[in-house]
Amino acid sequence: MTFWKILIILAEGAGYTILVTIAAMVAGLAVGLLTAVLSRLHRKYVDIFLDVYKYIFRSIPVLVILFLVYFGLPGIGIRVPPFLSMVVSLGLVSGAYLAEIFRGAMAAVSNNEMMAAEAAGLKRTQIFSHIILPQMFRMSVPGMINEFTSILKYTPFAYTVGIPEIMKAAMTLAAMTLRGLEIYLAAGIIYFVIYKGFIMMFAAVEKKFHIPGLLVE
Repeated sequence: MTFWKILIILAEGAGYTILVTIAAMVAGLAVGLLTAVLSRLHRKYVDIFLDVYKYIFRSIPVLVILFLVYFGLPGIGIRVPPFLSMVVSLGLVSGAYLAEIFRGAMAAVSNNEMMAAEAAGLKRTQIFSHIILPQMFRMSVPGMINEFTSILKYTPFAYTVGIPEIMKAAMTLAAMTLRGLEIYLAAGIIYFVIYKGFIMMFAAVEKKFHIPGLLVE
């Protein structure tokens, strides 16, 4: 078996890797945005709940959370499919980090703009949707990109719950051929190509939403 053939075999699992990454990005974005919006309510019990959520999911390893969802929940009668388990686990962890990114970005929006909007007669919901939210997303893009690339690096854990992504295919092939060095090197190359593709896409997004006058390294 040639190295090129190994690459082709492992590339068959790339679709699952990309799908898990994108789905987890969407889930993390939704959870992070919801958490950041709820934090604007400034309700004591809501704030306590959100703080506990962020503290827990930023401190426990992703693999532990994945095992709790996939292997732990069936103990209380809740069975979660492998793909959904991975998306939920990564989404909750990513959302905890994105919530802080969004919170910081919202805090950076000038109070003068909000006061001007209030003076113009805009309602609080209109101020949030037309002034705070657009600026928050623009200022959050670099942090979001960093978090989304981290999600990709967590996707190899999907093999632990049986998802046939790149790592699962690599382990199966290595066990059959005993050519681990070549196989895992090929897996690393495929992950790098996927990572580079996401980085190029993110760079285009960052360029589109870049705030004029803001220096970016």
